[in-house]
Amino acid sequence: MKIFADRAVCEGHGMCEALAPDVFRVGDDGIVVPLADPVSASGRALIELAVDSCPVQALRLG
Repeated sequence: MKIFADRAVCEGHGMCEALAPDVFRVGDDGIVVPLADPVSASGRALIELAVDSCPVQALRLG
């Protein structure tokens, strides 16, 4: 599974980073960067929670 981050939509709220700091990082520019890709099956539930928690829906899984 791959993580897609829409950098044009991201507002840097950091919900994803707060839930999964090993997978997401909000950079100095205030935009999210996925750190771990592809996502393993064992980490899927946490990643799905982080994606679903994005207030602007800037993240998706593929």
